[in-house]
Amino acid sequence: MAGLEPLYAWARPAISCPQDALVCGIHWELIGHGYRCLGTGDQPGPDERKSELLPAGWEANKEVYTLRYKSTDDAQELLLKAIMVEDSMILNVMDRSSQKVADVTLAVANYINPEHLDDFHKVFKNTEELRTRITSGIIAPLGAPAGKARKEPEFKEDMHWDEDPLRLPPRQPMGTRAPSRPSPLSPFAVGGEDLDPFGGRSGGMIVDPLHSGIPQPRIDPSSGIPGRLPPGAVPPGARFDPFGPLGIGRPGPDPDHLPPPGYDDMFM
Repeated sequence: MAGLEPLYAWARPAISCPQDALVCGIHWELIGHGYRCLGTGDQPGPDERKSELLPAGWEANKEVYTLRYKSTDDAQELLLKAIMVEDSMILNVMDRSSQKVADVTLAVANYINPEHLDDFHKVFKNTEELRTRITSGIIAPLGAPAGKARKEPEFKEDMHWDEDPLRLPPRQPMGTRAPSRPSPLSPFAVGGEDLDPFGGRSGGMIVDPLHSGIPQPRIDPSSGIPGRLPPGAVPPGARFDPFGPLGIGRPGPDPDHLPPPGYDDMFM
């Protein structure tokens, strides 16, 4: 319970019995959950302000301790009554904004060493159990203040976008280098382009001379294909599957090539 030691040293002159020490510990646990003390009694007094310290006269009544708290975001106001019944302390807490009520019964001897009220390092015991009882019995039923609500860890995907062909690649800021893509010669790249509707990957199953496995200067089909397509026939950036040999001057079939079987047969 970090911070309790200076509070206990400050409040030590007013602590004269075990229940005083226990109230001091309960008070600091509420402070740790985002509440600040306003004062004593059921009704507000003049010039009240939120404080981490115990108010003056907090220990005046050894049978019934009455303290009021407000959350740091001003959304909740708690009325705490710690009532002594023989050797036990009954904590009754009401949230005045929602009218919710919570209560916890604590055996004073389980958390306080009465013979060591002057020694902070020995006066408290089972502090983790005390914290758990306050949290589960009071804080959880009434709801923790918004400023103290635990944030769940955000889920982050470790998968890089390039490992999932169905995900769109992130936009690259101007002047930054685009992420490297797998080599088209890689056996794991086969079929990747067919899964990418934007044509941003390599390895499609459609044979395309413009995207062969051997690196070569890229041909822009939007500039036209001499003898086959005029300039502008293919929109810029469109996926283009050629329907014939590209370019001029490529050798055609050699007349001396072996003719098909039965070529000179008049009945064929």
